[in-house]
Amino acid sequence: MFFPTAGIEVSFWVPPLVAFGVSFFASMGGISGAFLLLPFQMSILGYVNPSVSATNQVFNVVAIPSGVYRYVKEGRMVWPLAWAVIVGTLPGVFIGAIIRVAYLPNARTFKLFVACVLAYIGLRLVQGLLKKITGNTAVAERKFQDAAKRGCGTDANESCAKVIQFNMTRLKYEFHGEVFDVPTIGIFTLSFVVGIVGGVYGIGGGAIIAPFFVSVFGLPVYTVAGAALMGTFVTSIAGVTFYQAIAPFYPTMSVAPDWGLGILFGIGGMVGMYLGARCQKHVPAKTIKWMLACVILSTATKYAFDFFQ
Repeated sequence: MFFPTAGIEVSFWVPPLVAFGVSFFASMGGISGAFLLLPFQMSILGYVNPSVSATNQVFNVVAIPSGVYRYVKEGRMVWPLAWAVIVGTLPGVFIGAIIRVAYLPNARTFKLFVACVLAYIGLRLVQGLLKKITGNTAVAERKFQDAAKRGCGTDANESCAKVIQFNMTRLKYEFHGEVFDVPTIGIFTLSFVVGIVGGVYGIGGGAIIAPFFVSVFGLPVYTVAGAALMGTFVTSIAGVTFYQAIAPFYPTMSVAPDWGLGILFGIGGMVGMYLGARCQKHVPAKTIKWMLACVILSTATKYAFDFFQ
C-alpha cells in the first residue's frame, strides 16, 4: 500500500499491528506510544519528512479516546489535572510546530533532537525507578493494587479519585484514602515547556509529562495516566489542525499529515490503549516503566550514533 504524503510503501496491516503492541504497554503509564512510533516511521519505514510529526499526532487523535474512556469508567480521571495540562500545553504546541518546520526540517538534525528528548525521558524514568517511593504515594498505589487483586476497583464507585481543592494556586485530591497536593502554577509551567517539545516531536507531550508527575510531583501513576492521555489527545488535535493550516505556506515541503497512515496507526492504537488501560491495575507500574526506559534509551542511543556517524 502506497502512502503519497509520506512517500513510502508498506503493507496495510503493519501500522496497526505495530501501534497495537506499542500502545498496549505505553498506555499503562499514561503514554500514547507516539514517541516510539516516530522512530519506527523514520528508521524502519523511511518516513523522514516534517509531516511525520503531524501524522504521529493523527495517531494520537484516533487512538487515545479508547484509553481515556477506560480510565474515566474506572473513576481514575483527575479532571482538574487534565485541564491544567491542556491549558498549559496548548500554546506550546503551536510554538513547537513552527520550530519543527522552520528550524528542524532536515532529517539528520531532527534525529539529534529526537535523541535528546528520548534520552531525557528515559533518564527521568530510570531516576524515578531507582528512587524509592515512600509516603502516601506508595500507600495509595499499594491499596489500589490490593483492591484490584480482590476484583475491586473496576468502576468509578470503587476507585474514584476525589478532587478536594482546585484553584490557581493548589490542586488537591484524594485517592484510596491518601491526599495529594500539588502547585497549579507548577503544572502550568511544566505543561507549557512540554507543549513546545511535544509540538516539535509530534507526541502531544504525555510521554514527557507523565514521568514528571510521578517522579517530581509524587503523584500515583494510577491517577496520572488518564490525565496525561487526555492532555495528549486535546493538544494533538490542536497540533494536527495547525500543521494542516500552515501546510499551504510551505508548498515545497511535506508538512500536512498523511491521514491514511495516521489513521491506520490509530486503529491499532485504539485497541491497544483500551486493553492497556484495562490491564493496568493488574501490572506493577515498575515493570512497565523499566521496559519503557530500556526501549527509550536504546532508541536515543541509536539516533545519537546515527547523527555523529
